[in-house]
Amino acid sequence: MFYVQRDAEGQLVRVEAQAYPEATETLPAEHPELKDWLANKKLASNLKRLRQSDPEMIRVLDDLIQALTDKGVIRVTDLPIAAQAKLMDRTQAREALGGLSHLIDEDESGLI
Repeated sequence: MFYVQRDAEGQLVRVEAQAYPEATETLPAEHPELKDWLANKKLASNLKRLRQSDPEMIRVLDDLIQALTDKGVIRVTDLPIAAQAKLMDRTQAREALGGLSHLIDEDESGLI
């Protein structure tokens, strides 16, 4: 049994396993509306995790591309023009910062 609160249009806005003062009704766990609400919450949580990890992944990909080009596995010119321009901008920004060695935390040294 879950305790729920609805908005003025009757849409679920809060669901809790424990009673709370604003709860207006209870729904059984197998109720379709409750299942939909929980699925949407899980989807939203996963999307948020992905968005939060995007800057970290960009850094990983940036380092990966740099390593592959340094080893001659790929050439920057193998990439589309738009990607080349973005990589060039990032490379110039990194060089202006004096490289990345001082930007990596001690606990991140073994990521790749």
